Amino acid sequence: MTRRIGDVLLATPLIRSLKQAWPQAALDALVFAGTESVLTANPDVRRVVTIPERPGFLQHLALVARLLRSYDVALSVLAGDRPTVYAFLAGRWRAGLLDSGRKESWKRRFLHQWVAFDNLNTHTARMNIALAGVLGVPGSGEVVVSWSADDEQQAAWLLGADAAQPYSVLHPHPKYRYKMWRPEAWIELALWLAGRGFRLVLTGGGDPDEIAFVSGLARALPPETINAAGRLSLGASAYLVSRARLFIGPDTAMTHVAAALGVPTVALYGPTNCVKWGPWPRGHAPDANPWRRCGSQRSGNVTLLQGAGACVPCHLEGCDRHVGSYSDCLQQLPAARVIAAVEQMLDAGST
Repeated sequence: MTRRIGDVLLATPLIRSLKQAWPQAALDALVFAGTESVLTANPDVRRVVTIPERPGFLQHLALVARLLRSYDVALSVLAGDRPTVYAFLAGRWRAGLLDSGRKESWKRRFLHQWVAFDNLNTHTARMNIALAGVLGVPGSGEVVVSWSADDEQQAAWLLGADAAQPYSVLHPHPKYRYKMWRPEAWIELALWLAGRGFRLVLTGGGDPDEIAFVSGLARALPPETINAAGRLSLGASAYLVSRARLFIGPDTAMTHVAAALGVPTVALYGPTNCVKWGPWPRGHAPDANPWRRCGSQRSGNVTLLQGAGACVPCHLEGCDRHVGSYSDCLQQLPAARVIAAVEQMLDAGST
């Protein structure tokens, strides 16, 4: 079971590892409702099972009846109570990630093997891949991004007749304010890209606040700018990103998508621990973290820009310690720094 869209995406290397080792195996995934689109077209997954994050009694009962000893093997990629219990119910043999503290010892009785969960110094993808090792399966470092033929058509229709013109994708709105960069900086960056001959594509989800934010940016940009916010499925957005010359975004699922696809990516990070949650570059080895904790850096096709400050990364949700607050390290990140990083990446790509 995985919690958010990015979490689900970073579980796909484990799924790919199992499918490569056991190509005839039928692999199902249990995820929270609202995140299943990440796996809808995944060729490694037979079926995606969903459960609300806060299910009612009857919903919970139905899931238990559906899971009960239905699988030969069940793996839990979260260290929480519910994922561990679900693995116990579902699998004849079980393994999972668990905290090593004494208070968590009761969960170990539910699993045949467990891996100590590291929430600080091990990347989430690596943490998940460790479960392949428990099964004696070689780990794959491939984050699998997938889409359907309908997704391709949806994205191609949005691009229109000018699809051959090189374009840059900007994904300006994360789900939470503490990961946000300021609007005027996005506009400065976008106008600079337009001056370099790029068509601009703005992506975003269907949340009303997100659509309003992106629409406000679009009004300040050249008329040929494509505002895709709320207009594409996740798969269609992924296909759109796959054809981009460049992607810029904050700590959000679409930035992970761009990194996994091998698209030149500039990721804007503030308080988030990038060792744990940095974008996983395409082709990165499964047994090493892509990122160190502090400082702007480059790994593969991804440049990670970290906001300045002695407190960065603080691992907290905004300067006021809640998801609705902003992070000064990101709000004060100059557009000139991002433009310089983009220019360096573009120049490197042309040599």
